[in-house]
Amino acid sequence: MSKTPTDNTLQAIISHAKEYGFVFPSSEIYDGLSAVYDYGPYGAQLKKNIRDYWWNSMTQMNENIVGVDTAIFMHPTTWKASGHVDSFSDPLIDNKDSKKRYRVDHLIEGHADKLIQNGDQAAADKLIADMDALLANDDYVGLKKLIDDHKIHCSVSGTGNWTEIRQFNLMFSTELGSVTDEASTIYLRPETAQGIFVNFLNVQKTARMKIPFGIAQTGKAFRNEIVARQFIFRMREFEQMEMQFFIKPGTQKEWYEHWKNERMKWHLSLGIAPNKYRFHDHVKLAHYADAALDIEYEFPFGFKEVEGIHSRTDFDLSRHQEFSKKKMQYFDTEINQHYIPYVIETSVGLDRMFLLILSHAYEEETIHKEDGTTDMRVVLHLPARIAPNKLAILPLTKKDGLPELAKELMDECKKSFHCFYEEKDAIGKRYRRQDAIGTPFCVTIDHQTKEDGTVTIRHRDAMTQERIPMSQVKALVQEAINN
Repeated sequence: MSKTPTDNTLQAIISHAKEYGFVFPSSEIYDGLSAVYDYGPYGAQLKKNIRDYWWNSMTQMNENIVGVDTAIFMHPTTWKASGHVDSFSDPLIDNKDSKKRYRVDHLIEGHADKLIQNGDQAAADKLIADMDALLANDDYVGLKKLIDDHKIHCSVSGTGNWTEIRQFNLMFSTELGSVTDEASTIYLRPETAQGIFVNFLNVQKTARMKIPFGIAQTGKAFRNEIVARQFIFRMREFEQMEMQFFIKPGTQKEWYEHWKNERMKWHLSLGIAPNKYRFHDHVKLAHYADAALDIEYEFPFGFKEVEGIHSRTDFDLSRHQEFSKKKMQYFDTEINQHYIPYVIETSVGLDRMFLLILSHAYEEETIHKEDGTTDMRVVLHLPARIAPNKLAILPLTKKDGLPELAKELMDECKKSFHCFYEEKDAIGKRYRRQDAIGTPFCVTIDHQTKEDGTVTIRHRDAMTQERIPMSQVKALVQEAINN
């Protein structure tokens, strides 16, 4: 068998994800809904496994981190205090001929990608650097001039007939109750962090936590992205995995470095090569931060953010104290002093992490057979600990008592991990289907099993097979899951 580079593009991954029940376009029978997706049987399980792996790494492996699950709807003043009502917006521009709307940074980045494709890396780098400098100063006049000077055109109309740049708030609003007036307007949360901050004292007191300690949460968030693209990388309804770590003021630099390193270790623990990741320090810091970086992964469409590490100072708790008129202070018995804690945030996009895993796992392999012919298989090299199914149990035939033996093994293993049972089709076809959904092990029950109690276990990645006692299957798979 030989592995050769193939067209491992985003489109290939999207097609595979749909064909094998990982991700479907939402409301597809009605022609879908832009930038909204549903997770199928294997996608839902893979997503849950990634979420659980993150959750356990935070709350189970750290004695000073606990979890919460807060409501999507929050009091509207929450978002005033957090700054989202006034400043959670993106610079947008419209093409007057096509009426198509673009996020300014995406429009310019798209032009930079074309420059790179044409071999002009230097020009692309300068364009991005100029854009970043203008964005850092909120210089929309300068950004418009940059677009005009580079003759950046609309992909639909082909013209450069642009409107002026303006801001667009990304929060979805709705009404609470039956009376539609300004006082009843609330928002779908654009992030999960604020639910943690408003519960800081509740958690600290009830969980008897001492600083430093963290609060973790996973859950849905909603952003009215005008230009959503790249499959599930940027969606309007998505899921976050966030942890806010509360610390003593003045210690933020060391804790920032700590969580920067710990989070990279977590990513690498999934078996992904270090050269697929990089840190990207923010040039323009958010108003609440004194340090920030992104952990970026090399997707088929380039290096993009999957996780953010932010030193948020005491901005969030101070603002909620100001707007709620409730004290958000912590009493530190070691120094006999009250203070508002500083915060280090780690924030992962679960859907982006899902796409990262698929991108890394997807491979097309050319298999060289003994008779000199070749075959092709599509395989997902999913780590055993997060694969949707850990073991496929496949009786060679539907008769001679083989299904009964297979059911015995199924009953033994399914209490410990997800298994899949199938009798239909030739064994080779069944192997290929399991390769395509990322099942790390397949066990074949054959007539020899009836004689000596052994089975053939097949390893997905190497495609090697070995004969082992059926009684050892569960332990072998469990060991692979735990490694």
